[in-house]
Amino acid sequence: MQARLNGRGAYVPAAVHGSGLSALSKHEVILGIDPSLRGTGFGVIRCGKPHSTALAHGTIACPAGWERSRCLLRVFNALHDAIAKHKPTACAIEGLFFAQNLQTALIMGEARGAALVAAAEGGLEIFEIAPRKMKQAIVGYGAAQKTAVSKMVQRMLHLTEEPSPDAADALALALAFAQGNSRFSLAAPKRV
Repeated sequence: MQARLNGRGAYVPAAVHGSGLSALSKHEVILGIDPSLRGTGFGVIRCGKPHSTALAHGTIACPAGWERSRCLLRVFNALHDAIAKHKPTACAIEGLFFAQNLQTALIMGEARGAALVAAAEGGLEIFEIAPRKMKQAIVGYGAAQKTAVSKMVQRMLHLTEEPSPDAADALALALAFAQGNSRFSLAAPKRV
């Protein structure tokens, strides 16, 4: 802590950096999902020492002109393919949030449903993590901006480039889940 206060090193949670990984449960490969109709972020990580590594990440983009049903199918198929390729055993998905616009909340719920079906069909254990808890676990501040999350994810996974905001959130969810399963966790993620 003193080194961090003196600016001699970046903060990396112990569970992600190394020492806590030996206490992880049976999940070595974790899929993170940040659901959205037009830009669902996904990220797959492998937990390991000295640090976790990103196996895949990206954004499942759908053009504005597509019908919702076509976008939902694309989200499902892309996640299905990622699950088949990387064989994760757990999924960390962004928890529900309160939207001021009812129509936006319904559309987000549909995208979340398509992602949940893909994860359930793949036989993954599914857990949800609230956005504030994910940011607290990764950045150390629950109201952190997307850029702060993206930069910390890049650092923690030793990525050469900063991931897109949606992919960074998905990777952060997977990292927060890995951290939440360590012996250093204060609260376990909610199982869906």
